[in-house]
Amino acid sequence: MEPEPDVVRRIGAIALALPDAYEEDAWTGVRWRVRKKTFAHVMVAQEGYESAYRDITGDPEQRTVLTFHASGDELLALTHAGLPFYKPPWSATIVGLVLDEDTDWTEVAELVTESFRCCAPQRLVRLLDTPAT
Repeated sequence: MEPEPDVVRRIGAIALALPDAYEEDAWTGVRWRVRKKTFAHVMVAQEGYESAYRDITGDPEQRTVLTFHASGDELLALTHAGLPFYKPPWSATIVGLVLDEDTDWTEVAELVTESFRCCAPQRLVRLLDTPAT
């Protein structure tokens, strides 16, 4: 099962507005990358697929999850926030977020943008901080 097209469109609208970002199919779900680094990945945690979310929570239900990079105080806060956030064990800087009807899409935009900042070359990050003329 793949993520709902509306969810992919919403995240894509955020991610593809970032400099040099592109979208591609992942082993499951869809991911957004800059250069060759994934800064956002949406998938459905479901039976039959390895899932850090399912392993951590024991939740057997299908859930749409977004993984992204975080750093510093944000990483610390999100790691300890509890659901809908969770901390996959396979990366020191990756955080997961369960997407559902209560999702704050303004927050998703901020998290995806900050994840881009963690992954992108500084030249591209500076473009985010340069006022439009």
